[in-house]
Amino acid sequence: MINTKVIELENVSYSYGNYPALQNVTISIEKGDFVGIIGPNGGGKTTLLKLILALIKPEKGTVRLLGDSPQKTRTLAGYIPQETNLNKTFPISVKDVVLMGLISKRALGRHFTKSDNQKADLIIDKLNISDVKNRCIEELSGGQRQKVLLARALVSRPEIIFLDEPTASIDSSGTDEIYDILKNINENGTTVIIVTHNIGVLSKYIKSVACVNKQLFFHPDGVLDENTITTTFGCPVDLIAHGVPHRVFHEHNHK
Repeated sequence: MINTKVIELENVSYSYGNYPALQNVTISIEKGDFVGIIGPNGGGKTTLLKLILALIKPEKGTVRLLGDSPQKTRTLAGYIPQETNLNKTFPISVKDVVLMGLISKRALGRHFTKSDNQKADLIIDKLNISDVKNRCIEELSGGQRQKVLLARALVSRPEIIFLDEPTASIDSSGTDEIYDILKNINENGTTVIIVTHNIGVLSKYIKSVACVNKQLFFHPDGVLDENTITTTFGCPVDLIAHGVPHRVFHEHNHK
């Protein structure tokens, strides 16, 4: 039987010193899903991504990414962290930043090939940033820079992409544009996992929701209610359905 699970965590826990970040997390995510991860600051959302990508090791439990150890398979994934190592003042062009997404696929010291350049040009064109591809990254707006980072993550054609608050520093129109791009690549087969505080966009774009606050509650149908949100964030949060028709948030529990 073919395994269609792209992410599998079983009884995973992780602590920072004496502070428990995640406790006994179990979740499995199917290929082609679009998962929104929500929860309060310090609730463990970024830690969860780092565990899945083997950037940190769990204290207990098992993690599988694309059917194997994430140390072996993470090169098949794209990742945009909340804090990137991109120096906005460094004189590097948009296209050179995008090409950096292919470095892990090449031998050390090898020059970029014609094929590499074609891949970079293709994704730059797809994300509608061809007009700035020769400009320095420091000259771009926040929304444009975010699209460049997305292009860098997508240029290697990953099977799954992880994004940690990708729209935190851009306006609402830029946010919609980023989510529309993600929806498009998801419809073309790429699994999307996104950490977000923007609950309003969930009903328009995502298929499933993971509520994370040290523990994890997974909602594969993407349906939330006020009780779930209050439990996750520890305080009442208004739910706003985005788009038409509005999603109905039925009452349910975590059993």
